[in-house]
Amino acid sequence: MNTAMNYLTVLFVFLLLAGPSLYGIARDRRIDREIRAAREAEERRSRYAAVA
Repeated sequence: MNTAMNYLTVLFVFLLLAGPSLYGIARDRRIDREIRAAREAEERRSRYAAVA
């Protein structure tokens, strides 16, 4: 039983320390996707404006 509690304690501490970092990585990826989508939309608008 002590071994299981030790593993759970180590897992909890790891998640407590790594959680904010993992959240930040996910947030950065979301922002990158939004920026990429905005750039692609701007390129499409500029292409259509040049043709019209």
